Amino acid sequence: MAGSRSLSPGLRALQPEAFGADPSGERLARIRRSPHFKDGVFQNPGGPARTRPSGSALDFARVYFDKDSRSRRAPAGTIPVHATTLADLARPPATGLRLTWLGHSSVLAEMDGQRVLFDPVWGERCSPFPFAGPKRLHPVPLPLASLGPVDVVVISHDHYDHLDMPTIKALAGTDTLFAVPLGVGAHLEHWGVSADRLRELDWHEATEVGGLTLTATPARHFCGRGLRNTQHTLWASWVVAGAEHRIYHSGDTGYFEGFKDIGAEHGPFDATMIQIGAYSDFWPDIHMTPEEGLRAHLDLQGGPAGRLLPIHWATFNLATHAWADPGEGTLAAAHAVGAPLALPRPGEPFEPTAETVPSEPWWRGVALAPAGGWRPLVEAITEAKADTERDIPKGAAEDGETPDAVPAG
Repeated sequence: MAGSRSLSPGLRALQPEAFGADPSGERLARIRRSPHFKDGVFQNPGGPARTRPSGSALDFARVYFDKDSRSRRAPAGTIPVHATTLADLARPPATGLRLTWLGHSSVLAEMDGQRVLFDPVWGERCSPFPFAGPKRLHPVPLPLASLGPVDVVVISHDHYDHLDMPTIKALAGTDTLFAVPLGVGAHLEHWGVSADRLRELDWHEATEVGGLTLTATPARHFCGRGLRNTQHTLWASWVVAGAEHRIYHSGDTGYFEGFKDIGAEHGPFDATMIQIGAYSDFWPDIHMTPEEGLRAHLDLQGGPAGRLLPIHWATFNLATHAWADPGEGTLAAAHAVGAPLALPRPGEPFEPTAETVPSEPWWRGVALAPAGGWRPLVEAITEAKADTERDIPKGAAEDGETPDAVPAG
């Protein structure tokens, strides 16, 4: 796909501010020098990835508007958000590492005396418009102003459910630094973040913040916010390493063999935060299923070690699977291979290396139960183990197909 030219000045003046800004000047020159930029666009590891739904629009519409499946794409009750308080965050983590999943891909990591905020989205909708687009299924666990000082904000890519203009504008008024993939800094500068607070990285580049080393690592996804996507902003996963701890945030990504390389170079990790939601057979190259997310975790760790925190689910309705499926699938897949899992409610702080972490399937209390009720966990584990033993050693599903998710109903 060739890159598109920028909008004319007249049309640019009419576009929503949330569209951000295209890279230009030295930033654009640096993008064009990147070894990962070719033929006018950034290239994915593992070859081209389909960034639009595959199959016919009619097939997609049939699935999307199916009455029964639509009713299952949202919780049937109120999501049990943990109202994070100052008291929760005032105590230093006893182990030196504490994670607070704030919903979707937003995570506060308190690590070796520093505070890192991944993909903060406090907005009501992940959309350029305040009146349309996917709306939150649960409130933010605490006001942004109550979060306290943040040393560095890390952005994985520029999609609306990861880069939220109102949140960035609020953080622009603080003294936090921003670590972003190459090109994304243009959006942040457009919204008031000064250039001296940006750490803009290509894959495999690193920056130091308060004793932490932040490294942008490959991911298999795409970018874009406006009507004409120039494909000039990079997407990334992130490694954060301190004196005592290491963590990994996947951002959005399809499964690819590069997880093994990332793990070999930067792991193992005390915790991985892995995207396991908003997957579909219509876009198998750019989002992982729960089974693929578990496989990525195992690749990164070299086996069932460290703690897996499932992210990119429960907060927004962005795919056609049932709302509870990512949680159910991840629970079964992790138990099938003995991989330690953390299942906090949104806003519930936990320490990944502590003896106990949240581990109950809290979503079952508010999801629309499948026909016949929830399957006993042992049955789900047996099925997931069979899938895992077949798929993971091969590094791919049989016959080149995407493995099915463990269904919740």
